[in-house]
Amino acid sequence: MNEKIIEITEVDPNAFFGTRNNTITQLKKHFPKLKIVARGNKIKIFGDDNQLAEFEKRLKMLIVYFERYNKLDEHSIEQIISENGTHSQKKQDKNILVHGVSGRIIRAQSPNQQKMVDLMKKNDMLFAVGPAGTGKTYTAVALAVRALKEKEVKRIILTRPAVEAGENLGFLPGDFKEKLDPYMQPLYDALRDMIPHERLDNYLERGVLQIAPLAFMRGRTLDNAFVILDEAQNTTHNQMKMFLTRMGKNAKFIITGDPGQIDLPRKQVSGLKEALLTLKDVEGIGHVYLDDKDVVRHRLVKKIIKAYKSIETE
Repeated sequence: MNEKIIEITEVDPNAFFGTRNNTITQLKKHFPKLKIVARGNKIKIFGDDNQLAEFEKRLKMLIVYFERYNKLDEHSIEQIISENGTHSQKKQDKNILVHGVSGRIIRAQSPNQQKMVDLMKKNDMLFAVGPAGTGKTYTAVALAVRALKEKEVKRIILTRPAVEAGENLGFLPGDFKEKLDPYMQPLYDALRDMIPHERLDNYLERGVLQIAPLAFMRGRTLDNAFVILDEAQNTTHNQMKMFLTRMGKNAKFIITGDPGQIDLPRKQVSGLKEALLTLKDVEGIGHVYLDDKDVVRHRLVKKIIKAYKSIETE
């Protein structure tokens, strides 16, 4: 009798094994001649070489499935470890951006969100501009997570200027990171919908996922990365120019913002507004303008945007 130890590193072992080790239980049913023991992130198997090889093959198929869809139910396990294993991969819906936590399907929710998706296939840089609630940041994060999952990039970098909206950083409690976290919260919220908690922590620890204020981008060259600049309306001329020139090899950039919510000091020109005009005819840069028709929050948000637009144009 031979022994083999397989270490689970690609996914969170607790989530993968399931409630009461359901995944292992089903594997034992299909491989009754093997002795299977799961401890922590390791599986120890005892048996003959042919059975061990087949077990490892099926286990890897299960891991790939779980990594893509973030869930693994009994029916899927049964199909994947069945005799032919032909159902191990679902037919991928081309409109699905990513399978989020617990298999939640995340896709573009409006024509302009879909336009963001389409333009990112053709361009390495995209400006997505529109009012609050139009899903521009969420869609951008979904595109970044998809690119990482499909190994098109090696890391995701999310940044935004730490500009105070009527408040003062100095009065917020905590150290520097704790002061900045509230500004980064919308990015964390989107990521938590798309990446399981344990994997998200692992990505942050390894630097695969980086979330930082815009000032931290200075001096860097961002290669093999999907980079999102959020709340770009609050950048200055120098900040926007600095950010745009960080673009390295095999990089994708999305710049999102709402020109109607500028928190810069009066008479300070928004770097976003300036960039939209300056770069409007540059080949390789896409532009999407979202509006109230793209709002995906509470139905009142759309009405609020319309109401404010009417007084701002008077």
